[in-house]
Amino acid sequence: MSQIFISYTLRKQDHDYSKLTGRIQELGPKHWHGMDSTWIVISSLSALEVRDELAPLLDASDELLVIDITGDAVAWGGFNNEGSNWLKENC
Repeated sequence: MSQIFISYTLRKQDHDYSKLTGRIQELGPKHWHGMDSTWIVISSLSALEVRDELAPLLDASDELLVIDITGDAVAWGGFNNEGSNWLKENC
């Protein structure tokens, strides 16, 4: 399983993005959404596969960044205990 970092900028206010967040939650058995437009998902999919799954759910003016962050290089700050504990256990 890989740790996949997903971030996006959603520009179209009248676009229905509910399918996007639903699909992100379905990508793997665990996910973290501790910041407005940022997710970390534990998934068997590659970053490219995740991008291909999510891109059709976005408007053409939106931006999407997907990075495989699997490994030991992780740092964070300012999160509550729940967020910090999730990151410690899964990243």
